This record gives sequence, structure tokens and C-alpha cells, in this order.
Amino acid sequence: MSQKSHEHHAFIDRSDLLPKFFTYLKRGFTLDQFRADFMAGLTVAIVALPLSMAIAIASNASPDVGLKTAFVAGFWISVLGGSRFQIGGPTAAFSIVVANIIAQFGMDGLIIATFIAGALLMAAAVLRLGVLLKYVPQTVIIGFTAGIAVTIFVSQISAFFGLTIIGKPIDTWEKLIAIKNALPSLNSWATAVSLFSLLIIVLIRRLKPQYPYFLIVVIASSIVVYAFHLPAQTVGEKFGVLKTTIPDIVFPKIDIDTISALFPSAATIAFLAGVESLLSAVVADGMTGGKHRPNAELMGQGFANLMSAITGGLPATGAIARTATNIRAGAYSPMAGALHATLLLIILLVAGKLTSYIPLATLSAILMVVAWNMAEVDRVYRLFLYSENGDRIVLTLTFFLTIFADLTVAVEVGVILSAILFMKAMSDNTSLKDTNEDALGELRAKLPPNVEAFKLDGPLFFGAAGAFVEALETMSAQPKALILNMKDVPYIDSSGIAALLDVFVKLRKAKIMLIISQIRPNVLKQMVKVRAVEGKSKNLRYAANDDIAIKLCKRLFKS
Repeated sequence: MSQKSHEHHAFIDRSDLLPKFFTYLKRGFTLDQFRADFMAGLTVAIVALPLSMAIAIASNASPDVGLKTAFVAGFWISVLGGSRFQIGGPTAAFSIVVANIIAQFGMDGLIIATFIAGALLMAAAVLRLGVLLKYVPQTVIIGFTAGIAVTIFVSQISAFFGLTIIGKPIDTWEKLIAIKNALPSLNSWATAVSLFSLLIIVLIRRLKPQYPYFLIVVIASSIVVYAFHLPAQTVGEKFGVLKTTIPDIVFPKIDIDTISALFPSAATIAFLAGVESLLSAVVADGMTGGKHRPNAELMGQGFANLMSAITGGLPATGAIARTATNIRAGAYSPMAGALHATLLLIILLVAGKLTSYIPLATLSAILMVVAWNMAEVDRVYRLFLYSENGDRIVLTLTFFLTIFADLTVAVEVGVILSAILFMKAMSDNTSLKDTNEDALGELRAKLPPNVEAFKLDGPLFFGAAGAFVEALETMSAQPKALILNMKDVPYIDSSGIAALLDVFVKLRKAKIMLIISQIRPNVLKQMVKVRAVEGKSKNLRYAANDDIAIKLCKRLFKS
């Protein structure tokens, strides 16, 4: 590697944790650029206001907790993240996990889990794991995202129809049973407000999609309910007067048992935050032609979740819809995201008490629309229609486990099953061909007596290693030398190396020479164990190609 190339790579390694905000701050801002960021930030703040409240309610938290998360975490995600246009805050993907944590451990438990998740994200950034999250299979991501969408939709049915639910059901199946039992309590006025809200959202999205339809429907429905004194429950009636001040620092009691109990949920939050934020950054790159810094993004997400935790907020991550809105609104830099958070705080301080008049039915309608968008029904349908059977199984299993079991279990099972199916597919594509096959017929004609030749195709890893050993052991005759062409082996892992070493040891005991032909440099570099044995024996040789291997055999075994 040249010195210039080395310096270039070193620069990348040093800068991959540098926030994009600092990059643009160093460049400076013109008045027009700052104005563009201000208008974009204001636009996103207007969009984030009702969404943050609705997501908090879906998470069994007070609406002001969602608003608090939006401006605390949203600020740090923009200032310390690795994406130029990322807008962060509470997202619907977390609502089910958060609701379960609050139900079992209360808000103190959620604060601890969010803090642990933030620490895990920062550790992942330090370990440069940002690029690894992109290898989570799409079938798993789509499966659990669609599953979360269904659980969010189910969780909002009671508020949409104004049902009186007895108890606090947690699981989706329990919620469905509770909804069925509560049908006689249906509130026709709440249902009318929900349908009115849904109608306004649909009409504005079709006719004027550039308008902030969520905020418009919140204002319109609040005015209607207040003016006509409709018996539809509002935010103030359920949660009381919301806290509209700068958040306090919170320090819950922490002990080892609580940390152990919350760690799986914290890991799930960290995983979701990492995947969703990087996915949002990739979407932003696709819309603008930019390039985000994945490890800086994880670091920013981690610190933002730490700050959200100690101020009593919810978990946060990059929000795809709000990020896209930021770009369409003409944002220039991460300053837009920081301004969105600041403006959201100002709105809350100035007019926060007005949020008490918002009908819960309207927020449920908003969340149902969010859930429908999350589900990406068309994408799920296309993936299910055109994928292999294995991918369909992973998608379906992840989807139903997310709904009826647990999100953590769903992700773990989905990833493990995907890995197993991938390894099976790779094993099926790894083969050992002897010279009797047509493709190697010319090589057989060149072979001297008592020499056999095989060609190994595909990666040699633990899924294919056993089949490779078995194939070599079925040789009908015992030759003096064996030529193994590894030109089409792109990768070998420790199990493949162990299998190759096992074959070499058996050949050495039988006094059969092994000549490895056309091995790739990267594979040769991985074969440290085999090369270590090479120094102790003359029964292993390398050849640049098959012709050289044949010449070597003729020279060694000439009569």
C-alpha cells in the first residue's frame, strides 16, 4: 500500500466517530444556509409535536415524556450523530418494548434500560460495529417491523373506539380478548372523532401532502371536541396537567438484580435503535447522495439515549419519516435537527398547556396511520411472493413471534434461522469435483500415473467442511499425489482450515503428497495452521496453477 493510500485510510479511521455537525460547523454558515436549517427545523418540530405525544401514550407513558424525549434526545442525535439530515426522537418501533418494561418495572426500570441501551450503543461505536448492523437480514427487519406495526394497531383499538378496558393487558392476545369483552362500552362520540381525524389525515395526504396533516388534525379535532363539549376523553382528562418545564435530572435506584432483569430489554432497545437509525441514515443518503458515518451515528444515538434516560425520557432513535421531512423542507446541515429540538422545547414552554385539550381518539388515529405506514404491506407482499421458501419462513416466523411472543425472541430466532439457512445454501454451493467430470477432462489427460486431481468450488467453512472431508475419503485408489485446485474458494474459516488440516494429516500418514493449486492470497493468509504444519513436512506443496502442479509431480515421481 502506498504512503498516500495509507494516510487516506488512517484519516478515515480517525474521523469515523466525528459528528457531522462539527464538520459543518467548521465550514461555517451563510445567512441563507442558516435560514434553510431554521425553516426545516420548524417544519419538523411541527410534525414531531403530535407524533411524540402519541408514541408516548402508546408506550403507556405520559405525553409530556414523549415531548421531553423529542427535544432532549433529538438535540444530541443531531449534534453528535454521523448523518447530515438525521432527525431523532421517540419512534413507534419502541412503543411495545417500552410499554412492557413500564408494566413490569415502572418508569425507573425504563430509565435504567434506556441508560444501558445507550451505553451499549456507545460501546458498539467504539468497537466499530456500525457497519455490521447492515448485515441483519431484510426478512428479519421487515418481519419484526410489520409485527410491531400490528401490535401498535391493536394497542390503539380501545382508544379509537373509546372502549373501557378492564385491567392492564400486556400481550397482544390478552389485549384482543380485553377489546372483545369491552365492546359493549363503545363510545360513539369517541369513534366519530377518530373517524373524523382519520378522514382529515387521508384527505390532506392525498390533496396537500406537503401540509403538516398530523398537527392540522390535532388542532381541528381539539377545537371541535372543546367547542361542542363532546364526551370524548382528552389528554388532560387522562393524564392531568402536563409538565411544561425544562426536564429535571433523574437518578433511579440501581441494583444488580434489576440490571440483570432489564438487560435483555436494554439489548433489544439498543438493537432497534442501531438498526432504525442506520436505516434512516441510509434512506437520507439515498435521497441526497450523501454518505453517513455509521460509527459516529451509533455514538450519537448512544449518548442521546443516556441523556434521555437521566432526564426521565423514552428510548430514542433516528426517525425515517421525520428525517425525510427534514430533507424535503430544504435542510442544509445537522443544525436543522438541533433547531428542531430547540424549537420543540420553546413550543412546549409557551403553549404546552394547550396539549391537554387533544382528544385521545385523535392520537389513536394518528398512531394507526403510523402503524399502517410501518407495516409496508406492499413490500411484505412482494417479498413473500418472490422470495425463496426459507426467506418466507423467516419472515413469517419473525412476524408472528413479534406479535404473540416477544420482540427479543423474534429477532434472535429470525437472525439464527437466517444464518442457518444461509449456511445451508452456501454448503449446497460448495462442491468437490474430480477429474472424471467433463469440466476437468482435459486436466485428467495431462495427469501422470498415480496422481489424482480435485477442484474445490465455493467457500470452505464449517457448514461445508464435513462434506469436503467425506468426498476426499471416498477416493477409490490411493495415489502418490493429490492436486487440489482452490481457485474458486473465496473464503475459508477456522473449521474449513481444520478440515483441510485433517485431510493433510491423513494424506501424510498414507505418504500421499498434497499439492494445493491456484489458492487465492487471502485464503492462503488465513491458513496459518496448515502453513505451520508445512514446516514440519515435505508432503505439502503449493503451485501457481495446475500445469505447474503436474510438472512438479512428474519431477518428483519420475521413474
